[in-house]
Amino acid sequence: MRLRPLPPMLTHVVHSAIQLCDGAEFVAGGACPSCGGVLSGYDTRKKRFALLLETDGEKRVEVLLHRAYCRTCGRILMPEDPFYPGTRVGSPVVDLCRALSLSMPSGQVATRLTQMGISVDRWSVRSYCHLPFPPPATIQAFGMNIPVSIISLSSLAGVTGEDGSARGDDVLAACRYPSRSPHLS
Repeated sequence: MRLRPLPPMLTHVVHSAIQLCDGAEFVAGGACPSCGGVLSGYDTRKKRFALLLETDGEKRVEVLLHRAYCRTCGRILMPEDPFYPGTRVGSPVVDLCRALSLSMPSGQVATRLTQMGISVDRWSVRSYCHLPFPPPATIQAFGMNIPVSIISLSSLAGVTGEDGSARGDDVLAACRYPSRSPHLS
């Protein structure tokens, strides 16, 4: 079966939503969830959020994670970051896989992601489509299910920082994670 071409507007919405996260920073702050101790800065790591396919090659979209160290119990805490446990790409990409899988098999999902300019290997797409938690909230647009997180992120394009990236808190809110707590690394 031959797939219909995607509307350019859909590709633009998805690309702008993912691109907006490039350089977003996420900080572990507050008190230690284990002991209530004081947190201090530990280190900063870059983590790949997505891989976009562009006309001149692949572009890595990366986020910055500022980890913290608990002075009382010695634990290292990861900040609230938009990644599902056990996944290697950002939650909006996983949401897109899961939303598309509601109406098509995982092989077609992988093909559609490539058409949208997102690089995810077929085996990862298959595993993301079958994650053991409820599917994301979606809206029907362009003849397919689109996750609300993608639409929310693309709407942040007007409120970016000087470098063109969104604030980490805005990304978390758009991805529907306003109250996630830091997790241990």
